[in-house]
Amino acid sequence: MNHPIQKQRRLLMQLLATAGLGGLSLRASAAPANGIGVLLPGKGWVAADGARCEGDGTPLQFIPKGAPDSDPLSDELSKYPKCPYCGMDRHQWHHSRHLVHYDDGLADGTCSIHCLAISLSLNLDRGPKAIYAADYGSTESIKPLVNVDQATYLIGSRLKGTMSTNSKMAFATAAAAKGAQGAEGGELGNFDAALTQAHLDMAKDTMMIRKNRAERRRKMMEKMQHQG
Repeated sequence: MNHPIQKQRRLLMQLLATAGLGGLSLRASAAPANGIGVLLPGKGWVAADGARCEGDGTPLQFIPKGAPDSDPLSDELSKYPKCPYCGMDRHQWHHSRHLVHYDDGLADGTCSIHCLAISLSLNLDRGPKAIYAADYGSTESIKPLVNVDQATYLIGSRLKGTMSTNSKMAFATAAAAKGAQGAEGGELGNFDAALTQAHLDMAKDTMMIRKNRAERRRKMMEKMQHQG
């Protein structure tokens, strides 16, 4: 990733961060009576245990907790199997997954550009050395990652979005993106256009996600009560 693009992208993230994450302040509901926790896909309710870790209460709480990775693309689904921001399985959502490699060597693998936008917003003092997205146009069983600087995004098409009602899928070539556009509609754009749209969609998407998860928590509590 060359320096001018990196500098412009860092400025864009700084301008969009506050507005993009505004929807996260909505109040959660339906937590179990035994304490605060989170509903993680595939794990169910994980209660808070009261233990503290370095960086609690600051954006540092959310940064990648692993060691620096000099080769994040090598065996990346094994090293980064779950999205740290929503808990979704990146293998299952391989077609929309993203991965950012920060300039200090830390890597953050997400399920989508929605969660990538959260990572970039929370890590404003880290520059992205490289960002990768799944090539939606690939026919491989696990869609390979491509550098977003060479990708073309199809934005707002009829393709199903991940963590968003407004789809944003990456293609390795402009020709493949145009082909999908002919079948599914939408607009073509580069990574920065897709990231900007992800921030613009963040409040509405976050409200949708919170509503859906609150409903799942409610059903889970009802099931636990019936089993008890």
